[in-house]
Amino acid sequence: QVQLVESGGGLVQAGGSLRLSCVVSGRTVSRYAMGWFRQAPGKEREFVAAISWSGGRTSYKDSVKGRFTISRDNVQTTVYLQMNSLKPEDTAVYHCAADTLGLGSSTATNYEYWGQGTQVSVSS
Repeated sequence: QVQLVESGGGLVQAGGSLRLSCVVSGRTVSRYAMGWFRQAPGKEREFVAAISWSGGRTSYKDSVKGRFTISRDNVQTTVYLQMNSLKPEDTAVYHCAADTLGLGSSTATNYEYWGQGTQVSVSS
């Protein structure tokens, strides 16, 4: 069984920064692609960023490009999401997810394991 635990969320003013962490435990997680998704109240879950198992390939939602950076540490089995220049529209619950096929796509149904999420709130 694979478990994912997110942390690092909080309340920040617009223009501020947060760094989310996702600790992964269980199977050989270093071969999994990882993704971050978010869900705001009353809205559907949306893709934010993904990283390949090696860390050599990343992808981002257009609205976060240049502001967010996804990275991973396969020794510590941790995935990070550095979020800079935060905007009120970034407010959501952020979830990390593991893609056991290693595709790292933007499609939520490709991810087999999910964390419970961490709340990010950005005030204007």
